[in-house]
Amino acid sequence: MRVAIFSDIHSNLYALEEVLKDIESESVDLKLCGGDLVGYGPFPNEVIHILRDQKIPTLMGNYDDGVGFDRDDCGCAYRTQREVELGKISLKWTRARVTDENKSFLRSLLGNTYYNWNCMRVLHVHGSPRRINEYLYEDRPEKNLLRMLEPLKIDLLICGHTHIPYHRIVGKIHIVNTGSVGKPKDGDPRACYTLLEIEDGLNVHFKRVPYDIDATAREIERVGLPREFAEALYSATFTH
Repeated sequence: MRVAIFSDIHSNLYALEEVLKDIESESVDLKLCGGDLVGYGPFPNEVIHILRDQKIPTLMGNYDDGVGFDRDDCGCAYRTQREVELGKISLKWTRARVTDENKSFLRSLLGNTYYNWNCMRVLHVHGSPRRINEYLYEDRPEKNLLRMLEPLKIDLLICGHTHIPYHRIVGKIHIVNTGSVGKPKDGDPRACYTLLEIEDGLNVHFKRVPYDIDATAREIERVGLPREFAEALYSATFTH
């Protein structure tokens, strides 16, 4: 079985289009989206339309929750006052432009989904099994992870939210973070998605896909979003 999973698009239409093209070339059995369709980028409605039109099973990310329910906070963790300011600008801009119909779609998304793939019990979440906006970084202590995951009786946890892809095994449980399509933070500006091959065991492949960052950056500035959002696409770091 071959499964393509992508997450954290953040209104980056051009990155999403290239990722979906690449997935088509992989002849997968299933496509899944881990959420955070919107925020920071210039194309929130266009991204939502693609997920809706293609009927790709999609989870609710913390930013989808913030926009769908018109909240004053997206549940993101910011480290500086400037990042707080930029987050507020992004949320306000996105809430004002996402249509009522698309907000209704965001509100309808599930927080997590269980699967059984070739006798492998799988849980797909955006942040963590506990909270939609909890960050599961690769360096989380093993004891802490096992305390969270062992009661769930799963073989594989798929998550996103950190924008940093990794595959780690704790005990006998695989943890796969699928990275980010539209806003990577691991130093590689190319869009990222994850290809899983499940046969006798699990093989994990992180696919990097180039896209037109220049065009996306120009559109960010054209619609009046902060220049920092465009700069972050090139640096692919934790800033903004």
